[in-house]
This record gives sequence, C-alpha cells and structure tokens, in this order.
Amino acid sequence: MRSNSSSAHSPHSPSSTKESPSRSEPGRDWKTLQRLFPYLWEYKWRVMAALSFMVGAKVANVGVPIVLKKLVDTLNTVTQTGAELGSKAVDTQTVNNALGTLDSNAGAISNFESYLHNAFVLVPVALLLSYALLRLSVSAFTELRELVFAKATQGAARRIALQTFDHLHGMSLRFHLERQTGGMTRDIERGVRGIESLISYSLYSIIPTFIEVTLVLGVMAVQYDIWFALITVVALTLYVYFTVVVTEWRTKYRRQANEFDSAANTKAVDSLINYETVKYFGNEAFESERYDKSLVRLRDVRLKAQRSLSLLNTGQQLIIACALVAILYRATVGVIEHRLSLGDLVMINAFMIQLYIPLNFLGMVYREIKQSLTDLDRMFALLDKNQEIADTPRATQLRLSAAPTVRFEDVRFSYEPNREILKGIDFTIPAGKTVAVVGPSGSGKSTLARLMFRFYDIQSGSIKINDQDVRELTQASLRRAVGIVPQDTVLFNETVYYNIAYGRPSATREEVEEAAKSARIHDFIISTPKGYETMVGERGLKLSGGEKQRVAIARTLLKNPQILIFDEATSALDSANERAIQSELQTAAQNKTTLVIAHRLSTVVDAHEILVMSEGQILERGNHHTLLAMDGHYSKMWAMQQNSENIDTV
Repeated sequence: MRSNSSSAHSPHSPSSTKESPSRSEPGRDWKTLQRLFPYLWEYKWRVMAALSFMVGAKVANVGVPIVLKKLVDTLNTVTQTGAELGSKAVDTQTVNNALGTLDSNAGAISNFESYLHNAFVLVPVALLLSYALLRLSVSAFTELRELVFAKATQGAARRIALQTFDHLHGMSLRFHLERQTGGMTRDIERGVRGIESLISYSLYSIIPTFIEVTLVLGVMAVQYDIWFALITVVALTLYVYFTVVVTEWRTKYRRQANEFDSAANTKAVDSLINYETVKYFGNEAFESERYDKSLVRLRDVRLKAQRSLSLLNTGQQLIIACALVAILYRATVGVIEHRLSLGDLVMINAFMIQLYIPLNFLGMVYREIKQSLTDLDRMFALLDKNQEIADTPRATQLRLSAAPTVRFEDVRFSYEPNREILKGIDFTIPAGKTVAVVGPSGSGKSTLARLMFRFYDIQSGSIKINDQDVRELTQASLRRAVGIVPQDTVLFNETVYYNIAYGRPSATREEVEEAAKSARIHDFIISTPKGYETMVGERGLKLSGGEKQRVAIARTLLKNPQILIFDEATSALDSANERAIQSELQTAAQNKTTLVIAHRLSTVVDAHEILVMSEGQILERGNHHTLLAMDGHYSKMWAMQQNSENIDTV
C-alpha cells in the first residue's frame, strides 16, 4: 500500500490546473473513454491478444492455490500412508520371525513396499512441477500482454499528442498571446502520460483483479459452503466503498497540490526566462521570496495529503484483517471437524492473499485513473478549442508565378470589440512595387503585417491578393507566399545554421551561406569558433540585437517569397550596417510586392508610395517628394529625424 504516494503530477499553469466545470458532469469520464477508444481500436488485434493473455494469466494465477492444495493433501496422505506401511512392516517382520516364514515371502513384501513408495513420491513431484509451471505461466502471460499492448498504448499516445500539437499550431495569434506556454505544454505532457497510466491501471490492474475475484468467488461458492463467498463479497464491497469515499475526499488535496505546484513552476519559469530583467533591477531576493511562498503552500497541502493517505491505508488494512480472520476461522473449524483438509485451509489462505495484494493498491489505482481521465480530458479540451482562424471548406491554394498585387479595401479591425485599431484602411501595393507605412507607435502599422499573414480575420472590408480574398485561401499557401523580417526577432535555441535554414529547410548549405552573405552576417558567423554550428541560446539571447536581426533577414531572403514584409527590419542595426543591408533589402525586394513598416524615414524614401498612419487611419499618402511638398505630418517627421541625425553626427 506504500505505493499510494501522494506526490503530485508534473506542474502546469494555474489556469489549466483548475478543474474544469465539465469534470463534475455525470458521464464525463465515460465520454473521455469513448474518445480514447477509437485510437486504441486501430490496434484491435493487439487489444484482443492482450485481453487473451490477461485472462490466461489470471486463470493460471487462480490455478496456483488449487495445485498447492492438492500438493499439501497429497503430502499429508503420503505421510500417513508411510506411517501405516511402516507399522505394517514391523508387524510382518514380527510374524515372520515368529513363524519362520520363507525368505521369498519377505522379498515379495519388500518389492511391494518399494513400488508403493515410488508411486507416492512421483505424485508430489508432478504437482510441484505443475505448481512451478503455473507460476511461470502467470509471468509469461503477463509479459506477453504488456509486450503486445505496448505498441497500441504508445501509438495512441503519439497520435493524440501530435494531433493536439498540430491543432495548437492552427490556433489564432490571439489564442497564443493569451496562453501560458508552460501550462499548455504541461497539459499535453500530462495527457500523454494520462493515456499510459489509464491503460496501465485499467488493463493491468482493475480488469485483471475483477476477473480473478470472479474466478475465486466461483471456486469458493462451488467447492465450499456459501459463507466463504459471502464473507469475501462483503469484505470486498466494504473495502471498495471505503477506498472510493476516502479517495474522493482526499482528491481535493491532490488538486490543490497540483495547483500550487503549477503556480510555483510558473513563477520559476517566468523568472528564469526573464533572467536579464531580474538582474537589471536586482530582484533576485524578491523572486526567491515569491517562489518560496508557493513552495510553502505546496508543502502544507502535501502534508495534508499524506495524513489522509495514512487514514486510507489504516482503514483498508483493518477491513482486510477482519475478513481474513473471519474466513480463516471458518476454514480452521472445518479442518478440526474434518469437513476440510489442510490443503483446503492453505488454498483459502492463498486465495485471500492473492486477492488482497492487488486490492491494497486500489486507492492509488482509483485515484490515478481519475487523475488520468482528468488529464486526458484536459488535453482533449485543447483539441476542442475553436480555431478562430480556420480554412473554409472551399478554400483554394494560392499559386503565384510572379509578384502579385495586394489590396486593402476598407479594412476595419479591432483586437477587442470596444477598441478599433484600423478604421477603414484603403491602399494598394502594385505588383513588384514597394509601399511603406510610417507613423507613431500604436497607429496600427504592425497590425497590417499580422493581417497579411491572416493571424486574425478582419471585421469588415477585405484583403486581396490578385483579387483573391485571403479568407478564401488556405492559410498554408498564403503564408508560403509571404515572408517577413519582424521588428522583434525570436530565434530557436538551436544553431545559427538551423535558424537561417528555417526559412527553407530544404535549402542547400551553399544557399544558406549565400543568404547569410546577403544579410551581412556570414563573416561574423565564420569568425566564431563553431561557425554555423554556434548555438544562439534561448530566444537567441547569445546574439546581439543586430546579429539576431541579420539572422532574421537571412532567413527571409532564403525563403524568397513573392510578397515581402519588412517590419522595422533594420531598427537594431547601426547606421553603417543599416545602409549596407538596406541596399541588400532593396535588391531582394526587386520584382517583389513589398510592404515596409518603418520608423526611420530615410529607409523608405525610394518607396513607390508612402502611407502616413495615425490612430488607425491614413492621414497622408504619396511618394517622398510629394509628401515633403505637402508640408504635413510626414514633412514634420522628416525634419525632426534629420535634426536628430545631425545632432548625433555632431
């Protein structure tokens, strides 16, 4: 029973640890099992074979006490018969000596005694071999069951985890901005482990125990009086009822432990991810104190869980002890009254031990099955989350042989209903031309890039590529056609080569290096000890801001899409590198439809058209010279930036 540990599962986010209200609905566990069943039924032959081996193991296990009974009874008979033969042998020798019987008669008696002795010895040996064979069969069938069913378990877990992973990649940007990464990955991890635990505990514990109980009760009811079966049934009923009630009661401590564990994990992960910020403000002690508060709450609830576990263990052992005393008392009385043999007593005792050993773990098994169902249900809940941005049934592939024309037609969009970000935006990017968008922060410039990728759907208006509404295109084909160099570059914790090649994983090494050269980062890469195999660290933190941005530029140049978006693509570069890379970007943008989102006006003077945005509206539009001649917002921004650059030069 010691394995009824109260240790919590791996943590996940507080938001996801809280019990879903749906968990309390009647039949929710059954619905979860129904959803799991099709994944397992793909391996139906393995399922049937595993069930056959499981039944075989239990039949063999029940046969062990029966053979043990026969062995004890046989040995008892052999012992009694040997004593009787010995007594008869003495009597015969006495008579022979007295009467002077012939030696040939004594020899015949001796041969007969030897024959009987060999016969009585062979029977126990055969039973011993049968006993050993049954024991071996139990282990063999059990191992075969696990070996055969392992592929079904792992296959189902893999499919569900992969399906969930793909589904999450299909969720909108809104979902991913609101989610907690640690909690969501924990949900997947726990769900996968929940599948394995659920199958393990149900197929390897609950069902086999039920089969064995049925077989044992049948044997006892048929072979002995009905009281043996009744005592066993009453004890089992009390045991199961007590275990379920107490386990349900102590589940709240388990749930709290999970929540506090998740809270502690979330604080630790957030603190470590934001390591630099913690160091900047010298808040190591503050972070440690926050983490320790979570650990204290976790410790307290785990202590409560342990105390409730001790109560569960004690109650279970009391029920088992009372049942064993009652059954063994009846068996002992039966032996004394010669209604039962010693073998019967041994068999009944062995049956009870075999039944109660797995029942010792019932509390843990029941709790783990309930927790596994909860974890699996939570992963299925991720699968059930609505994909805000989904391909329509009639969505078509976007196929471009040349740079397309992109149109924003009266586009209105808001992240939240009460705050409109874009207010009727209208503009066109002609095929192969560059349109730049400038304006203060918060004017909606970067939102244009997100809408181009269809990370969100607009509330009204349309965005068209060659007169095809992006909402009528498959997201995969749309995003293959668009490349972006974002303002905030995030890299994978992988090598430099991996991060550049991510733009087109099928690219050759020569193509990757050529893209790096175009982004003016090749020389830096080869100057490092490991060259292109240099690890960039978590989110690319081992690289400077300029180096990360040049990797992002190289990645997009390698992708070579027909539509390009530069969102402050050179904001992290110094002036010298900015001018050098700007020429490379202009070369890359030739014959490509390009949207440039910029803060530095000097980087967009050659654009076909420049849009000046403020508070979600286009205030001015035209080329550089036209906008300067207007003497409006653009002209003032230009003058301010020129003055700033002159001051920096001085």
